[in-house]
Amino acid sequence: MDPVLIGEILAGLMFVGVIGVLMLGFPVAFSLAGTALIFGLVGWWLGVYDPSNYGSLFGRYIGLMTNEVLVAVPLFVFMGVMLERSGIAEQLLLTMGKLFGNLRGGLGLSVILVGALLAASTGVVGATVVTMGLISLPAMLRAGYDPKLATGVICASGTLGQIIPPSTVLIFMADMLSGINAQVQMEKGNFAPEPVSVGTLFAGAIIPGLLLVGLYASWMIFKAITDPKSCPATPVPAEEKGALLREVVVALLPPLLLILAVLGSILAGIATPTEAASVGSVGAMLLAALRWRLSLSILRQAVISTATITSMVFIILFGAAVFSIVFRMMGGDNLVHEFLSSMPGGAIGATIIVLFIMFLLGFILDTFEIIFIVIPITAPVLLALGVDPIWLGVMVGVNLQTSFLTPPFGFALFYLRGVAPPRVTTGMIYRGVVPFVILQLIGLGILFIFPDLITWLPGLIYN
Repeated sequence: MDPVLIGEILAGLMFVGVIGVLMLGFPVAFSLAGTALIFGLVGWWLGVYDPSNYGSLFGRYIGLMTNEVLVAVPLFVFMGVMLERSGIAEQLLLTMGKLFGNLRGGLGLSVILVGALLAASTGVVGATVVTMGLISLPAMLRAGYDPKLATGVICASGTLGQIIPPSTVLIFMADMLSGINAQVQMEKGNFAPEPVSVGTLFAGAIIPGLLLVGLYASWMIFKAITDPKSCPATPVPAEEKGALLREVVVALLPPLLLILAVLGSILAGIATPTEAASVGSVGAMLLAALRWRLSLSILRQAVISTATITSMVFIILFGAAVFSIVFRMMGGDNLVHEFLSSMPGGAIGATIIVLFIMFLLGFILDTFEIIFIVIPITAPVLLALGVDPIWLGVMVGVNLQTSFLTPPFGFALFYLRGVAPPRVTTGMIYRGVVPFVILQLIGLGILFIFPDLITWLPGLIYN
């Protein structure tokens, strides 16, 4: 049999095999590296893989650890954890609940607004869902909200950190797409391609993030009009109205200033993502100190949590590097290129297939696992077919946010299930997120039909 064909068959089996191993519950990083090593041995035995290719891993690992852009990841994670500890989320939720309390659906609108603000100031999905579940869900249930609507809006709003900057997912995607795009453009003879940076991807994600916020709010308003019993008003006592304006300013101003300092400096080109993240980390500690929430104990907890999250992400990235080398050297690139190039509809058809595969993988894998496996394999083909890298990165982010919500395996559902009271059943949570999954798909469709919603702002800022 042709060695090239044997290698491509092994590459395809390796992709299927690693999904199967992960479904058995083995740790992700070791599953990626272990499966790749096993198939590499089989490929070596069959004469279609050279083990000397593993020699490139050392340089790749050093490159990852010294990558200045990726230094921003632990800093943004620390900023999010510290803001969670500082009580800003709790104060925002309580204050916004009072502000919109006189309106039917007001608590739901406040959850959506706070979800967007927390996404823009923390970018940590799990922490946001859990925080809002602990604080908002009991209040919404006491107010007489339909449990399905309450859980749905909390899950959906909590996942906005997936796409609204400063999303750590977007940082990793920007770093990968930057290198892939440069390589693809050089192969095409373009030696001065437009750069793909964290700033351009952040800029591209702002309008889609606001679009999703608008869709969620529109659904809540629709429910308030058509089914007022599902989201009754919660009027604020007269004695509390006088101090409400001051509460709103105190609750909103600090996170807004932090968002302006971090995102504004990146988009304006004043600071790199790493510099802006360091400013955000210091700002988060200052906010915690101003609220008398900063202590050595809280700082220690934040540092440990940051180290745990960052280590988990990077060890997955290291395992994915082993997987990528074996897959590519056994001809997996050619297999993917032939598969996607043969799709009807050209670049559009190929993109739809990749997004659909990622959506399905989102049922069983975490976001980082998916992008570390799929982006290096599929992005070179899509970019070679003419797909805009910024548009692709944002579309992948929105698509994976949708899989975060989709029953039965959406991660946001499990986060909320862990903190929801017993009377809120898993079935209620599943049924509650269905309308928001539909809204996500509508948003994805709008972005697909109108790509300028993603590419316009980066072009305006950076060109």
